[in-house]
Amino acid sequence: MFKNAIEKVGGYTRAIHFISNSYGEKEILPGAATLFFVNDEGVAITCKHVSSLIRQAVEISNKYASFLEEKKLLGKSASYNKKLKDLKEKYDYDKPGMICQFLYQLVDCVDNITEIDVLEHTSADLAILKLKGFTNKLYHGHAAFAKTSDELQPGLSLCRLGYPFPEFSNFLYLDEEEKIAWSTAPTRVVRFPIDGMVTRHLASPDGKISGVEISTPGLRGQSGGPLFDQEGLVYGMQSLTNHLHLGFDMKNQEINSAGKKVKVTNQPFLHVGHCVHVDVIKEFLKVNEVNYFEE
Repeated sequence: MFKNAIEKVGGYTRAIHFISNSYGEKEILPGAATLFFVNDEGVAITCKHVSSLIRQAVEISNKYASFLEEKKLLGKSASYNKKLKDLKEKYDYDKPGMICQFLYQLVDCVDNITEIDVLEHTSADLAILKLKGFTNKLYHGHAAFAKTSDELQPGLSLCRLGYPFPEFSNFLYLDEEEKIAWSTAPTRVVRFPIDGMVTRHLASPDGKISGVEISTPGLRGQSGGPLFDQEGLVYGMQSLTNHLHLGFDMKNQEINSAGKKVKVTNQPFLHVGHCVHVDVIKEFLKVNEVNYFEE
């Protein structure tokens, strides 16, 4: 049903990869998100909760760089361990699980990025990313938004595309430098579609329609991915997943499993996707004088 649309939309939908680690730990944690391009000028949109991670990456890196510089000045002495302990407390790195490094990588977007201008919506989970400094773009085509949202009603079947299940491994830990880094190994990027139907409209606090609910979940890593129909026409953007308690709770319910009686406890939920509405996206692009296309 969505085969041709996925190929079309996949041309301008790209992954954002994240890696992070905690101070004192060599384990690197991978993560992913999605963006999609709205024109041929290197302008894309994603979720505001994703763009905030991009902004935080700079702050976290600068903080860690300052820590390493101060650490170099400690000098080896009998009081070194005490001085290092005090320094870690100063930067909050003495707290378990405190993230000290956080890097991101825009995958197959453009050949070079010198700067990213980030414009964030005041209320919607929506952000514009303007990539600067590139010569060649590595994406193909751009989004075509629905000219009218009249068809965006309960029962309409739509699809979302993104990059969940971060399986990439092109990163490493540099022992001598105490830093995480991207390696030159090939990056594994596998897009993942998931379809569903519109169930309900979502409203902002002022009562205006701001999004749509989809009968299936948006998967972790698909945040910022497009919501589109069978023709590839974009009707929104995946934002978050809501969890609806179904009320079919079981507590110590006895069932037969593999020929044996066992007791199970279960509290089922229906996981539904929340997507930013196409009209909200187009209005935000228009206000910020970003060229976009409709069909």
